[in-house]
Amino acid sequence: MIALLAVIVLHTASPLLMDYKKASPGDWLIADFYNALVRFAVPVFVMITGALLLHREYELTDFLKKRFTRILWPFLFWSLVYIGYSWYNEEITFTNDVWANIRLILHQLKYGAFYHLWYVYMLLGLYLFIPIISKFVRNAAEKEVMYFLLVWFVVMLFSQPYLSRFQPQIDVRYFSGYIGYLVLGHYLAYRELPQKNLKTGLIVFFFLCLAGITAGTYLLTVKTNNLSTIMYEPLGPFIVLFSSGIFLLARVTIFRLPKSLVKVRDLLGGFSLGIYLCHALFLTLMDDWGISYKLCNPIFSIPITALTCFLLSFLLIFVINKIPFLGKYISG
Repeated sequence: MIALLAVIVLHTASPLLMDYKKASPGDWLIADFYNALVRFAVPVFVMITGALLLHREYELTDFLKKRFTRILWPFLFWSLVYIGYSWYNEEITFTNDVWANIRLILHQLKYGAFYHLWYVYMLLGLYLFIPIISKFVRNAAEKEVMYFLLVWFVVMLFSQPYLSRFQPQIDVRYFSGYIGYLVLGHYLAYRELPQKNLKTGLIVFFFLCLAGITAGTYLLTVKTNNLSTIMYEPLGPFIVLFSSGIFLLARVTIFRLPKSLVKVRDLLGGFSLGIYLCHALFLTLMDDWGISYKLCNPIFSIPITALTCFLLSFLLIFVINKIPFLGKYISG
């Protein structure tokens, strides 16, 4: 739930961040801070998926039916919703040519009907590979898992703009992408950890990463006079370290919540996919309603807007889920 709210904060603050040359320095720095603060969201989402799914043994057909289609149907429904919204907003145009309209819809489905849906395409790809990679993780020795993660990290380093010119012509596609976060999440979730001073060290590490990413992005942006997102990249070393620290901090922190809040947490968590899928539509509509980072000082307006969007998205998905027969398939 925290990672989901972090995604919404990210999408709330990003327009201000992108407006580097027009925004006031103070407002832009606030957006920079919020972006740095929540950039762990997608990596941690994937790490949680790895922690929850890779330790299990799956029958292939059963996995694809229960796990893969659980994402696919809501994704297709909300993709069509966003296509309809783009048509309503006159961003795309339908004609009397039925086949041309079908091709336009298929084109939108191929490349993504809205900016945030890239995550679902990535997740679907990972789900196709989970029955295979889970066998490796469950049967591999710790040093073999560490070997995979080390090669993944090195490959990722050489893909960065500042090191790519040194990359040899070795085909290392098999160690690239978000698959590393799946394995990393499982590894960090089940590895034995030292108990002494670990939490304190992780808290210090969190603030060091946050300060480094915020300040580094500011300095690089000022130097180039253009927004630099090098330190924000989810498949970059800074966010890998930041996300790993947050994941471990969550693991070693004991949350003692009242039963009422536990029920609320579980309820919200059960609709996380649906909330993710529809939140971008609410952010767009709320901007038209005058509810965005522009509402007041962005240090307040960004979290206010994000929380409002989160609650509205939850209410919509909760209502859709109650629709007989179809609700549970399209709500996520």
